[in-house]
Amino acid sequence: MKISLSRRTFASLTALAAISQVVTRKSSVAEQTSLAIQGYDPVAYFTDGKPIEGSPQYEAEWDNNRYRFASAEHLNLFKSDPAHYAPQFGNACTTTLSRGGFKAVDPQAWVIHDDKLYMFGGIAGVPMFEKDPVGYITKANQNRSVIPKS
Repeated sequence: MKISLSRRTFASLTALAAISQVVTRKSSVAEQTSLAIQGYDPVAYFTDGKPIEGSPQYEAEWDNNRYRFASAEHLNLFKSDPAHYAPQFGNACTTTLSRGGFKAVDPQAWVIHDDKLYMFGGIAGVPMFEKDPVGYITKANQNRSVIPKS
């Protein structure tokens, strides 16, 4: 049996699948999942253009990480498209991961490139990344297995 889907239907189903993976956490079970970006709000990098600390009042789990948000509005934006707002390599520094290593991110060291959030272990990673973003992204993607699982 062959099933045909339009691009729009496929995109809608893909988005729905991503949303269904987002779980709002309100119990102590959330403490077992790694806190992403040291508790900073990933949506704020896009909407406010700067790092803003999130609140335990607004949390969601996605892709083996627990995210905090500064407001219910930011939480809802994240839940509508977590793959867009979450850092592309979770809690891993993009430049270190591109070299096959792991370093936890510094919430103050970040770049939005092609409407995606990339995080770094320190501010020195930002200018390195900006010299060759495609190269760093390609190499980091090849080394995803280095990222510790929660």
